[in-house]
Amino acid sequence: LCDRHNYFMNVVELVCSFASLDFSIIGMGHTDALLGCQLLTRSNRPFRSITMLRRNLSRLESAGFSMPNIFERIGVRTIINAKGPSTRVSGAAMPLEAAAAMAEASGYFVDMAQLQGRASEIIAQYTGAQAGYVTSGAAAGLLLGTAACVTGTDPGKMNRLPNTDGMKNQVVVPCSHRNRYDHAVRAVGVKLIEVGIADRFSGAGSRDAEAWEIADAINERTAAVLYVAHPNALPLLPEVTAVAHEKGVPVIVDAAAQLPPASNLKRFIGEGADLVAYSGGKSIMGPQCSGILCGRRDLIAAAALNNLDMDVELDMWTAPESLVPRDGLAGLPHHGIGRSCKVGKEEIVGLLEALRLFASKDEAAQQAELMGVAQGLHDRLLGIAHTSVEISAGTYRPGIPGVRLTLDENALGMRAADVAKRLEDGNPGIHTDHARLREGVITMGTMCLKAGDPEAIAARLREILGQ
Repeated sequence: LCDRHNYFMNVVELVCSFASLDFSIIGMGHTDALLGCQLLTRSNRPFRSITMLRRNLSRLESAGFSMPNIFERIGVRTIINAKGPSTRVSGAAMPLEAAAAMAEASGYFVDMAQLQGRASEIIAQYTGAQAGYVTSGAAAGLLLGTAACVTGTDPGKMNRLPNTDGMKNQVVVPCSHRNRYDHAVRAVGVKLIEVGIADRFSGAGSRDAEAWEIADAINERTAAVLYVAHPNALPLLPEVTAVAHEKGVPVIVDAAAQLPPASNLKRFIGEGADLVAYSGGKSIMGPQCSGILCGRRDLIAAAALNNLDMDVELDMWTAPESLVPRDGLAGLPHHGIGRSCKVGKEEIVGLLEALRLFASKDEAAQQAELMGVAQGLHDRLLGIAHTSVEISAGTYRPGIPGVRLTLDENALGMRAADVAKRLEDGNPGIHTDHARLREGVITMGTMCLKAGDPEAIAARLREILGQ
């Protein structure tokens, strides 16, 4: 333990001397001597200092200074993430500032309702919503948002979920918006009422669901309308919110992967959405198990009541009025249907710090940087026999370019799916996007690639394809 501690101290001192940083050491582990450091910058240009730190850590590794990372120490191999910030491949890499905020928060105690109350105010500033809430992910946001629309702030209804007898228990959704993540909505005990026919996706025509069909499906049992945001989504959101609000029904928007651009933080609220759910662990680059739910103050209050630890009497409860107004609240529910979606103080603080960094990011500079990564990978894949390669300009996330390698499967004698599987089974494993494998296309994202990854990907693909 002493040897490892001294080694660690020497390395940190060396790094800090390069980057002009102060530092303090925090003991984080038990028998395996896990140690962490909180790096405190003196500079008024923290981004530059953090960039220098990362660069000098790479220099240290190149010079032979290395320690097994946490995953190596517990026997789990790390991978090259050429898919993107997906949960299956552990999301995005958090900025050091967000990770440091989480480490700092872990050493203190707070009232969680008060912390969520302050988080609500901060999220409202960034989203333009009346209130906000930190969730354990976008799916948790959908569950809590749906529960809020079903129960309002009625504690009796909260206690009965997922039994929705006698409540508004239907959610209207365009057929083309159905997806496997809407299980989070159905988990509340509601029934999804599909409207429209997605001819434009089946190839039978060009039409999709239309706003009048949503209006026609709304009745006295409708709790909400579910809308899945996407650049190609139809009907347009303003049309949906208009017809829903005419009938007094809220609209929940699933915007899990609709960042960047940062302007989308305010776009859906601006277009009339009553609740919007975002992932915190994708482009925001917060903790993987975090998300944002923002919208109407009364619905955020109901979401909080369905989620928070309720083992407390009402007259002893300390949630701020800005989060949950006491006026008209008959009492506190028992632990709600969203209790399993608990989020810790570390995730809340980490998400808020990541949100601050995301909102202040130079998007043009980030796009240029990622385009450079995409161009480098593209150029290294040129010339592989029986393939073609192209850069895709943000198919899934505007501003996040990717690279597509199209295989002539017959000439190569192997399917794209087989190549992708061999990439994943290699050492290190390389994970790509599976969306177009059936078309013979291997898609690679750039957002989660680190220095040296494009070279490793190209070398492995050439090896597999016999080049």
